[in-house]
Amino acid sequence: MSRLRRMPRQQPAAQRPVRRRSYDQFCATARALDSVGDRWTLLIVRELLAGPRRYTDLHADLPGVSTDVLASRLKDMEQGGLAVRRKLPPPAAASVYELTERGHGLLPVLTALAEWGAPALTERRPTDAVRAHWFALPLLRALTGLAQEGVLEVRLDEGEFHVRTGRGAAIEPGSELYGFGPAPRPDARITLAAELCLELGRGEVTLAAAVKDGRIEVMGEGPLAAELRGG
Repeated sequence: MSRLRRMPRQQPAAQRPVRRRSYDQFCATARALDSVGDRWTLLIVRELLAGPRRYTDLHADLPGVSTDVLASRLKDMEQGGLAVRRKLPPPAAASVYELTERGHGLLPVLTALAEWGAPALTERRPTDAVRAHWFALPLLRALTGLAQEGVLEVRLDEGEFHVRTGRGAAIEPGSELYGFGPAPRPDARITLAAELCLELGRGEVTLAAAVKDGRIEVMGEGPLAAELRGG
């Protein structure tokens, strides 16, 4: 009788060490891509740069991502030290995800990618989803020259968002430079077209010229509004 070969005992899945995919290259770029190179990761960072968000809100503003993939990416970001999950105090009774300081350090990466990708946004395709706050990064580039610190509310046909302005806006680590929806107490408001946000981001027109030509409507009476008007 032949002896049955004893198969090696498989370790339970819960006890097996989890190994993420890696390029296994001693290179800073490769190490960075180990953390953020998966599809959807940087777009999740884009959403969280505006502040803490619930899972359902993230899913709503990332059209096309499956719930499984979103949950997996968020878990990877937690393990990689890019994001944390915390519970809001009562009566909210909800959990939110937010970026760590290391996660916030990806802002220049997203800004550079937005600048690099801007020439590809010549025409909106019928299948393209759009959210108003996606235009914040291109617009921030045009606002970097403003000296007055404050909160600027931006109104587009696609919706509203708000941004922080001034030379001290990015000094505090982990501070949000833009946010969703209207600001509670904005220092100024502007109304413009989404296409103009892209032109400003590409450097095809200056903020001052767009205000002078009437393509940007400025509302407010404070110092920030005055600077936007060229005063």
